[in-house]
Amino acid sequence: MPLLIDTTSEHGLPTADLLLFALPGVGDVGKNAIEMLNESSQAERVARFIHPGLAPLARLDEDGLLAPPHLYASLFTTPTGQRVMTVTGPGQPSDPSHQYDFTQELLEAFSKAQLPEMLVLAGLSSPPEKKEAFVVASSSAHRVNMEEKGVDVRRDQPSGGAIGMSALMASMGPIFGIHSACAMATTVGASGDVHASLRLLESISEGWSLDLVLPDDVTSGVIQKLLEIAPKNSADLVRELTEEPDAFYI
Repeated sequence: MPLLIDTTSEHGLPTADLLLFALPGVGDVGKNAIEMLNESSQAERVARFIHPGLAPLARLDEDGLLAPPHLYASLFTTPTGQRVMTVTGPGQPSDPSHQYDFTQELLEAFSKAQLPEMLVLAGLSSPPEKKEAFVVASSSAHRVNMEEKGVDVRRDQPSGGAIGMSALMASMGPIFGIHSACAMATTVGASGDVHASLRLLESISEGWSLDLVLPDDVTSGVIQKLLEIAPKNSADLVRELTEEPDAFYI
């Protein structure tokens, strides 16, 4: 099934020094992190990725226009001069074969745009007293490179593995010539864990020397908005969606 890429430029998908990717998952840690970063960095929308595996639900966008189901890419430049692209959206295909198709076509598009490195942002369910942020590599060469930069790279987490499109994106990047890894922050799993999202962004900013523009504190407007719209319950529905009890959607 072909992926439709709707770009704002006639030159196609722009390149960047680093790609940050996230979908809804545990605590929505990754997705919230990207949404906060897009707003605080005044990121510009540059593309929409429309795939037939997404649920056929057209939504009103921020301009009141009916938009097809899609993931969207945004672009901004850090204070240190690095171009960062972010990709996120409200969901992913529910069928595993569609998840593989969408992942492969996205990675092909990113490779064609010569995006060299990708971090998939996600949360890892943990006890409340555990507050960590770390990275899991998908190739030994990239792992060595990250460790040389002082990044906390783990070899034993997530112990039960991970499933879903984010897991595929993080693990399949090297096949397409992209240095991919999964950047994770621990969370109790409640939807809208913005504290974990901030912790994750801070670790990425430091590890990749990005000097990211982050919300000042948890009273900032973007974080407050996320706190207000977050569901008040933290029911874990992931176990119902998986056959392997130790694996989880990221």
